[in-house]
Amino acid sequence: MTTTGERQPGEGTLYEQIQASPEFVELRRRLRRFVFPMSGVFLVWYLLYVLLAAYEPEFMSIKLLGNLNVGLLIGVLQFVSTFVITTVYVRYANKHLDPAAEQIRTRFEGDIR
Repeated sequence: MTTTGERQPGEGTLYEQIQASPEFVELRRRLRRFVFPMSGVFLVWYLLYVLLAAYEPEFMSIKLLGNLNVGLLIGVLQFVSTFVITTVYVRYANKHLDPAAEQIRTRFEGDIR
């Protein structure tokens, strides 16, 4: 270990070596670059729905079509947005995260067996 507390390659357990590898650090950065902004957007979207329901009941009760009102439409869109976010994440993971994780696994696989 260096004087700054950083591990040198080959130090620690295999899992600590993987965690300290530049490839794993990059993988975590890619994951966080997607998850944090997407979580923030979804939480703001959900909070907007809750605040509108609490403070703008007149707006939420505007009828759009038959018994469908704004509140019900936004509520259904919460479910739709969840499925959209899941689909976008799966595509992002397939393109950016899974290949990087596979490279890390392949690199360290010889040490595991």
